[in-house]
Amino acid sequence: MSCLACLASYCETHLQPHYESPAFKKHKLVKATAQLQEKICSHHDKLLEVYCRTDQQCICLLCVMDEHKGHDTVSAAAERTEKQRQLGMSQQKVQQRFQEREKELKELQQAVESFKRSAQSAVEDSDQIFTELIRSIERRSSEVKELIRAQEKAQVSQAEGLLEQLKQEIAELRKRSTELEQLSHTEDHIHFLQRYQSLSSISVSSDLPSIVVRPLQYFGDVSKTVSELREKLEDFLKGEWTKISTTVNIVDVVLPPEPKTREQLLQYSCQLTLDPNTAQTNLSLSKGNRKVTCTGQVQPYPDHPDRFTNYRQVLCREGLSGRCYWEVERTGDVVTAVSYKDISRTEDDGGFGYNNK
Repeated sequence: MSCLACLASYCETHLQPHYESPAFKKHKLVKATAQLQEKICSHHDKLLEVYCRTDQQCICLLCVMDEHKGHDTVSAAAERTEKQRQLGMSQQKVQQRFQEREKELKELQQAVESFKRSAQSAVEDSDQIFTELIRSIERRSSEVKELIRAQEKAQVSQAEGLLEQLKQEIAELRKRSTELEQLSHTEDHIHFLQRYQSLSSISVSSDLPSIVVRPLQYFGDVSKTVSELREKLEDFLKGEWTKISTTVNIVDVVLPPEPKTREQLLQYSCQLTLDPNTAQTNLSLSKGNRKVTCTGQVQPYPDHPDRFTNYRQVLCREGLSGRCYWEVERTGDVVTAVSYKDISRTEDDGGFGYNNK
């Protein structure tokens, strides 16, 4: 045991006088400690038993009357009671924070697992959709090939029939030409006149009409059409890829911290343009539909079902989703609002802020 009055530690044998002698009755015994020196005032070699709240340190009774005179002091026991109360409050806050963090940990673990499952499902769905798309393109490719081959077969068959007729007609014409050539050289007048009647009576006309061969392009237009289809598909896929990429990039597990500075907000900036089909007729648009001015003159806008009629309002072309930031320069009485696309254009409750849209 250690004696705070004697400032010494004793074995059980040497501790007996503290139990038996009245002189040691007021000495306070504590469990043996090796840090007894820490409990002694370095200035007065007295026991530290007072706490100075002014200087936030433990002092002895002589310090109270010396350099800490006039300070806010209490007994070490009283300060311990107060600090114990504060410690309890701190422990309660730590325990509460601990429970909150444990809850967040479980929620985050569950979110990560759910995120992984969602990603795997999206990969499988995308793979299936693109596989079906590829199959659809391959099927259309086969149909185009079959269509070309069928047309080739039909037209070649027709042309080969014409070729055969042409060959027969050419053979007959060659034979007749030979006979006429021979007749032209005969010296027998009677024979000439008799053969002339029979040869001249043979008609040189034919049931086969004149044949006009098309320019050597044939299926060139088909190739051009298919090429145009490819370009349209590539342009479409390029545009859709941007949408897909943007949609994928905004998927996250943990919400990003709330932006506080303008620099942080600018990462969510978006360029908006005004839709002239929604502008009320007293509103004039300019600067590439990025500026609107309220005028006293009716603008020559065409009729459109999206146009506001009862309120001087205009919507933007672009839709908003997720976190967005924009800056507006304005003069006069101007209201900037966020609205659903299907807000009423003609009813009395179509004004911004006067409905649930």
